[in-house]
Amino acid sequence: MAAFYPHPHQQQQPSADLRRLFHRLTIASSLSILCFSLVYLLTGCCQSELTDTSEIKQPPPRAFLVSGWPYGRNRSRQTGQQEAEATGAGAGAGEDARGGHPELEANSSAKEWTATRRLPQALIIGVKKGGTRALLEFLRLHPDIRALGSEPHFFDRHYARGLDWYRSMMPKALDGQLVMEKTPRYFVTVETPARVHAMSQDVKLIVVVRDPVTRAISDYTQIISKTPDIPSFESLAFKNRSTGQIDSLWSPLWIGLYAQHLERWLAWFPRTQIHLVSGERLISDPAGELGKVQDFLGLQRIVTDKHFYFNKTKGFPCLKKPEGSSKPHCLGKTKGRTHAHIDPEVMQSLRDFYRPHNQRFYQMAGQDFGWQ
Repeated sequence: MAAFYPHPHQQQQPSADLRRLFHRLTIASSLSILCFSLVYLLTGCCQSELTDTSEIKQPPPRAFLVSGWPYGRNRSRQTGQQEAEATGAGAGAGEDARGGHPELEANSSAKEWTATRRLPQALIIGVKKGGTRALLEFLRLHPDIRALGSEPHFFDRHYARGLDWYRSMMPKALDGQLVMEKTPRYFVTVETPARVHAMSQDVKLIVVVRDPVTRAISDYTQIISKTPDIPSFESLAFKNRSTGQIDSLWSPLWIGLYAQHLERWLAWFPRTQIHLVSGERLISDPAGELGKVQDFLGLQRIVTDKHFYFNKTKGFPCLKKPEGSSKPHCLGKTKGRTHAHIDPEVMQSLRDFYRPHNQRFYQMAGQDFGWQ
């Protein structure tokens, strides 16, 4: 019987079919992967665009800035900032070195892109031991104020570092918020007015003034708390005690020559850009003085008498108890310390010395501060 051999073409057919099938499966698999990748990418991009759009279209929630203030924003500052004026450094606990509020920065993912560091629009420029720390702490209750907690001393000590460094020290602020800092030494530093003017001709300036005699004693009291072996106030206040000649160049007395210092600022800024705060009224009527400052800064009067109570032990107003805390917010132990006892005759000599200077200052200020 003759053997049957398949035709060569028929022998190769199954192999060709398998190759075609494998080729089709490969193409289908590649297309599936490609389609899946495209869908994944398109879905991710769309979701990102929607998220970005929702952030842009939703303005920073005003309720967040106002809700819970002032206490929620200030509760964490109570420890570290109490010594800030005495040391001239350091913001409060729970707050960054630029005076930033952790509650704002931790919950501002939808607003962070709008918060920037800007040069200050307002400065508390003086005076030392006049009540500048109290004023700053009271103003920080306002949701539209972002203030540096420490004293940067840019215009008097660190001017060579430049404005970029100064800006980097400021807290981040949203549009509509006012940035400010306080350094009491600015008021008496000769070069400062011109330097501030070079930064901004429109900056608003605040000076807290106090009876120059009691201010000098408070200044001296702070000095002896750090260097107790210095000579007595009476010996330092006079060039010659027997003749009664006052040493007006001694720093605690020289700072109190307010008219002399204000004249230097008025050479660069109009009187309307300088607001004077009474240190005495800041103690007796903090809400009244804060109301005037808020008006001067162009802000709504939000900080009112409901935020204060008078601490008889310390002798000055404190903030009422923060929510969730059993302790009120008062300034630190360095505030309200007992003054050194000064010879009454020396006190009278100083009042006689300051009287003409005070009268000139009253005329320049357009108000009588009532210092005896």
